[in-house]
Amino acid sequence: MSSPVVTRFAPSPTGYLHIGGGRTALFNWAYARHTGGKMLLRIEDTDRERSTADAIDAIIEGLTWLGLDWAGEPVSQYGRAERHRQVAEELLAQGKAYRCYCTPEDLEAMRAKAEAEKRPIRYDGTWRDRDPSEAPAGVKPAIRFKAPQQGETVIEDAVQGRVVIPNKDLDDLIILRSDGNPTYNLSVVVDDHDMGVTHIIRGVDHLTNAARQTQIYKAMGWRVPHMSHIPLIHGPDGAKLSKRHGALGVEAYRAMGYLPEAMRNYLARLSWSHGDDEIFSTEQLVEWFDLDAIGKSAARFDFAKLENLNGHYIRHMADDKLLMSFIDFLPHAEGGPAMKAKIDDAMMAKLLRALPGLKERAKTLVELKNGAQFLFAERPLPMDDKARQIIADGGRDVLAGIIPVLTHIANWQAHDLETAVKSHAETAGLKLGKVAQPLRAALTGTATSPGIFDVLEVLGREESLARLSDQAA
Repeated sequence: MSSPVVTRFAPSPTGYLHIGGGRTALFNWAYARHTGGKMLLRIEDTDRERSTADAIDAIIEGLTWLGLDWAGEPVSQYGRAERHRQVAEELLAQGKAYRCYCTPEDLEAMRAKAEAEKRPIRYDGTWRDRDPSEAPAGVKPAIRFKAPQQGETVIEDAVQGRVVIPNKDLDDLIILRSDGNPTYNLSVVVDDHDMGVTHIIRGVDHLTNAARQTQIYKAMGWRVPHMSHIPLIHGPDGAKLSKRHGALGVEAYRAMGYLPEAMRNYLARLSWSHGDDEIFSTEQLVEWFDLDAIGKSAARFDFAKLENLNGHYIRHMADDKLLMSFIDFLPHAEGGPAMKAKIDDAMMAKLLRALPGLKERAKTLVELKNGAQFLFAERPLPMDDKARQIIADGGRDVLAGIIPVLTHIANWQAHDLETAVKSHAETAGLKLGKVAQPLRAALTGTATSPGIFDVLEVLGREESLARLSDQAA
């Protein structure tokens, strides 16, 4: 019976959770869910100068917003340094590692010689077989792994296929620095082994590390986890993803008004596919996700596709659920906290009534917020340039004519309001648009909004007539 699948997401807290990290976390999470296993979270915080508490908080908040949970408490790699040192000493005791007394000057000379001879820059094994009794006085040694020099290291990768690296191309890497701090490749192996990780899913840029780590696993007599090295994400132009393409922290996408459901769907389609399916639920992703459907080619990040997908999710989300997502979003949006402070039961009811019209025009929650602005506006309403022009170009007279008609409507519902306005337009010899435009400008302060009769109904009789009277005066 095979052991349960254990994946892990292991970010370095030297910055926020970027979009590539978000996709890696999603793939680990989805595979663990698909197989009935679990995903662990390890914070690789060994770079003490660059690791920050704020970045750790941002990573955890970003994962939580994306809806990706993990088993147990996050593990600090730095907190396990003593265990890493212990394994380095074990390798040393078994003759699978050795003390290297090269000084920085020695290593620089080694580099210069390799460059002069046009050879790859690698450690030349100076201390590999020397007796420590020859060590120079006062030099603190590093511990280097005694890498195999003959043969090949093979990685059977679920995405990249069979990867063969000649051992002559891999030098004796440092596993414990002269100051006693363990290095990345040792720490990762020890942590993955001790945490029971069965499947490693990470970026293809770790493929060379995978060879070195495989050698350490075998030297310790440990089982090598299944490996899947997923392609990187590029911009729409095929260049390496940069900030101008969208290489931003996950929190930036939240502030830009993307729904976590849409982000999960979009990120899943970057290098993974299920036939021609473009839009699918998280439940379907979990049901379908497998490693053999991940392609080798770099994915291309496309804001336009993400925005269109997000618009689909907004339009098809149940209004009550969308309202909760909108309210959760407001603290992260420009001007959002002030709007959220105005949400009471009455405003909740107005928003819920307005959502069917608002969401048809919105691709992001920012656009939804901008569309809903008229509900929160206080009289006298601020007007944009187009709205101001509509009022000035005869709109004022139109409003003066329609106000008495609206005042006498008994049933303030969109259908009855529409009937009355159309009747008035016909009587006045005006096209409906010539009446609707000034109404929209006066009621919302803009030239675009949901259906004007829905706007009238949502605002209510008293507020609507007051706004119209402000502009008719």
